Amino acid sequence: MHNIVFFIGLIFILWIGHSIFIPLLFATFLWYLLNAIATYYRRIMPCKKSDSCNIYLKRFYNITSIILSFATVGGVIYLFATQVRPMLSELYNATPILQQKLLMFSEYIAKLTGITINMNLIPNLPQIAGYVGSSLAGIATSTGMVLIYLIFMFVEQSSFSKKIDAIQLTKIKSKKLHFILNSIDENMKKYLFTKTFISAATGLCAYIALHIIGLEYASVWAFIIFILNYIPTIGSILACALPILYALISGDTWHLPVFTAISLIGLEIIFGNILDPKLTGKTLNISTLAILINLVFWGMIWGLAGMFFSVPILVAVYITTAQFSSTRWIATLLSTDGKIPDETQND
Repeated sequence: MHNIVFFIGLIFILWIGHSIFIPLLFATFLWYLLNAIATYYRRIMPCKKSDSCNIYLKRFYNITSIILSFATVGGVIYLFATQVRPMLSELYNATPILQQKLLMFSEYIAKLTGITINMNLIPNLPQIAGYVGSSLAGIATSTGMVLIYLIFMFVEQSSFSKKIDAIQLTKIKSKKLHFILNSIDENMKKYLFTKTFISAATGLCAYIALHIIGLEYASVWAFIIFILNYIPTIGSILACALPILYALISGDTWHLPVFTAISLIGLEIIFGNILDPKLTGKTLNISTLAILINLVFWGMIWGLAGMFFSVPILVAVYITTAQFSSTRWIATLLSTDGKIPDETQND
């Protein structure tokens, strides 16, 4: 009974405190992503692990790698602000016209097949676009708080390990805590970097394909595909469905939607079903069903932001619960094959 009350109370706190937790999660996401990119930049620089360089030169390379990672993310943001955002606004303004075309297309399909379609069940594109826009606007208004969190994370990250060591813990507990934090850190960095790389590659290839096909707003669809690929399963489905639906209701021939469908579904199969599981699935070893349930759970609490962060949160829960005897059963249920990290390996 106490556990149920605690769980309900925790959900209530997460829901009512979304204005605090969501900016913190975005800052944490950017912090991990920037550090992951900086790590890969650092690998191509001299003095990786050797003692051939003095401490000042190594520090210079570390600072340079962080600056380059900020420049990379800043470049993507600038590209979105200058190229994608105006077209996204144009597409948003066109949703009433697209809604009319969607209704006409539904009536055409109904007459062609003889099936009665309830028009009330047709998605309301302006309403959906308004919901997404308001969600994004809500996230954008917390940009200042995100930047403050992010700055302090970078300031504190060099002394975080010392703070853990300063906590009065037994040797075994200290090792366990360091192991959990290092495992979360390594897996999170690898997941976010790999997922970002795959999403970016999918979005870039989608832009090239849609531009060649001649679909309007190719850069907008590419950006949407890039973002939605962070959301497991449902995101990939929507990433394909939205441009295909647009091609169906806006094109004058069947060639446009057919080529769009072939291109996007093919890209999702290659990147989402082949490369993504090989690069991230084996590392995380988390059940697809657990990911879907987790996706729905966080989506109900925090909406789009919760769906976006559902997998990173699940990774942290999986790694943490695997390291305590009383919670290892949770990690076992979350895993793909029942094989979880050995609790004693960090002792």
